[in-house]
Amino acid sequence: MTLLASLPSPSSNAIHIGAFQLRAYGLMIAIGVIAAVAIARRRWAATGGNPDDISAIATWGVPAGLVGARLYHVITDYRTFEGHWGDAVKVWQGGLGIPGGLVVGVGVGAWAARRRGMSLPAVLDTIAPAIPVAQAIGRLGNWFNQELFGRPSGLPWALHIDADHRPEGYERFATYHPTFLYEALWNLALAGLLVWLGHRHRLRRGQLFCLYVAGYGLGRLWVEALRIDFASRILGVRVNIWVSGAAIIGGLVAFVVTGRRQRHRVEDQAASGPSSPSSSPSPEVSTD
Repeated sequence: MTLLASLPSPSSNAIHIGAFQLRAYGLMIAIGVIAAVAIARRRWAATGGNPDDISAIATWGVPAGLVGARLYHVITDYRTFEGHWGDAVKVWQGGLGIPGGLVVGVGVGAWAARRRGMSLPAVLDTIAPAIPVAQAIGRLGNWFNQELFGRPSGLPWALHIDADHRPEGYERFATYHPTFLYEALWNLALAGLLVWLGHRHRLRRGQLFCLYVAGYGLGRLWVEALRIDFASRILGVRVNIWVSGAAIIGGLVAFVVTGRRQRHRVEDQAASGPSSPSSSPSPEVSTD
């Protein structure tokens, strides 16, 4: 494969500041979390809510999400840890499964939101564009670790991988699809689309988050299909491809169900008349 042009890989997966050494993987995740919380706080404040509520939710949801993401990676790729299970805690070497992080992090965050008396659909819509921004920034950690790249490629934007990071059977190839970059750009575009949809279209509460789930699943589907790293498979297909497909279908089904359920609720409230205090519109049904 002729090397015409390529994106370089960092020479180290750590950033040195004087005597201190920061693992770039963890640093990128931290920056992503900070950016997501800042975006969500601003969006929540714009709806009249207290931005400190978002910070309180993040205090519970973010650590839970990291634990869930690591557990997902260890469970789905358990063969890579056989014989050296101590490596399961070495998060700085990479290995966070986003699906697990979303399920556990959002679940715990939803619990925290309910405890504070917040509208769950409204909170989910608030964080919907913020999550893919965090994911986009976090993917830079894979770039520093020279991991999770795609098939060999001679494209001008192909990523150069050092010889000691090339998988077995691919030693003769120097450049590969930069799947970290593909997914990061997809997530940023998805975040922008969600913000635009939230401003331009009358969506029911919770539907924006459903679109995020489906949109992320769609992006992860084609990016995952490019990757050549070891992964557990079901019926010969990578586990994350199955999960991505489930996210697409689940997100779209939830979008339709959420819309119909809330529309019927509004119709029932309208039919009951304005005489009863209970017939006043629910904040979970109003549109943004």
